Amino acid sequence: MTVAFLTRKRRRAVVAIGAVSAGLLVLSACDKPTPLATVTVGTESVNSEAACYNDGDPLKESQIAACLNKKAEKSISVESDDKIRFGVDPEIAENGWTIFLGGQQAEPEPYKKTYRTIPASAFFSSQSGEATNKTQVTIVQNTGKTVTGIWHFELKKKS
Repeated sequence: MTVAFLTRKRRRAVVAIGAVSAGLLVLSACDKPTPLATVTVGTESVNSEAACYNDGDPLKESQIAACLNKKAEKSISVESDDKIRFGVDPEIAENGWTIFLGGQQAEPEPYKKTYRTIPASAFFSSQSGEATNKTQVTIVQNTGKTVTGIWHFELKKKS
């Protein structure tokens, strides 16, 4: 009876260790999701994980240039008199974030709040002054010196 009891105990221990090991293996295969950025116009919203993100550590210069040129996967339609609301996770706001238009920085200093509103009309004129029907807006998480994340959105002007 003692031999059978030890075997049963050992079997449970092996099963428990196996279950814990399998659970850890599954968890290690999962990628931690990046913080989200959201664009809202009226009652419609789109959100996106980062196009480039390094767990909050600075991105390499070569990554930044390549990532700023990526095409936005998420888009939202706007009227020229709409207000566009940008929202970011607190983790993004903690370091600061700026808006880039067409890959070019549109503001000098990082913004440190999680939410802001900008009129749509600010996004629909090119640098030459011509009106455009769509524009790529990029949210860049930065400290003013280093870039740690990049999120892309496309704004499409309604006809």
